Amino acid sequence: MAPVIKLNSGYDMPQVGFGLWKVDNAVAADVVYNAIKAGYRLFDGACDYGNEVECGKGVARAISEGIVKREELFIVSKLWNTFHDGERVQPIVKKQLADWGIDYFDLYLIHFPVALEYVDPSVRYPPGWHYQGDEIRPSKATIQETWTAMESLVDAGLSRSIGISNFQAQLIYDLLRYAKIRPATLQIEHHPFLVQQELLNLAKREGIAVTAYSSFGPASFLEFNMQHAVKLTPLMEDETIKSIAAKYNRPASQILLRWATQRGLAVIPKSSRQETMVSNFQNTDFDLSEEDIATITGFNRGIRFNQPSNYFPTELLWIFG
Repeated sequence: MAPVIKLNSGYDMPQVGFGLWKVDNAVAADVVYNAIKAGYRLFDGACDYGNEVECGKGVARAISEGIVKREELFIVSKLWNTFHDGERVQPIVKKQLADWGIDYFDLYLIHFPVALEYVDPSVRYPPGWHYQGDEIRPSKATIQETWTAMESLVDAGLSRSIGISNFQAQLIYDLLRYAKIRPATLQIEHHPFLVQQELLNLAKREGIAVTAYSSFGPASFLEFNMQHAVKLTPLMEDETIKSIAAKYNRPASQILLRWATQRGLAVIPKSSRQETMVSNFQNTDFDLSEEDIATITGFNRGIRFNQPSNYFPTELLWIFG
């Protein structure tokens, strides 16, 4: 089993989980089922991924076969931007729970600090970024309104813990001023090209656990033809990373994951290949030297891949400015 991180909510979160972004609907049930068999217990989903029904079927199969019990799993999902208005939060969470076929989430996050106009699920689900055509239509919901509704999820037993994703420092400080329930976790893009050390310092000081996504840097974004991703040498093919991997007789993927987990972060890699699933899961049974950690950290160039303007043209969503 993976090590756990004690959250400020009192619950234990597995440090190594399985990410569900871009897991194709046609194979999602089998991928989740096989990941459970490989030892994974945390599954990181979201409304926007559009595969929660299928992922839930994988969970149900594993439970029905006695491989795992629901209470042994840690299921994460996220609130999409179009449901930030306070009265929209609980209804969409109940829909997502029904899609998963479960009664509660272990952790529920605000996916982005962006409030967009409501799109009824009967019209389009998942709603995506655009209201209609290529129109970005903001909502007037504040983060305080949304967070208050998030806190009600805990009171209602719909989520054991709540947290945030893709938030920057100033907004976190503001949220902490009025939060009755503090965020248990912060999920961020984190890889050697984007370390965000000051944000990590803030989270540590405030007792907020950090989950890193896109641990392999540009690898997840090549299919979107992002030019700054295409031009970079893939981290797992970089000569420095490969030499460190050879030193420990480990695959480069484990080196990149261990760089994060040894520094106290949680990770959520994914793969549909059983061998890679197992390898990614086994990244906490060795330690890197401090020198090697510093070398990998030295790759930092402040390069971010997961921002709206990298997927489609817009002048309205400079959320990481």
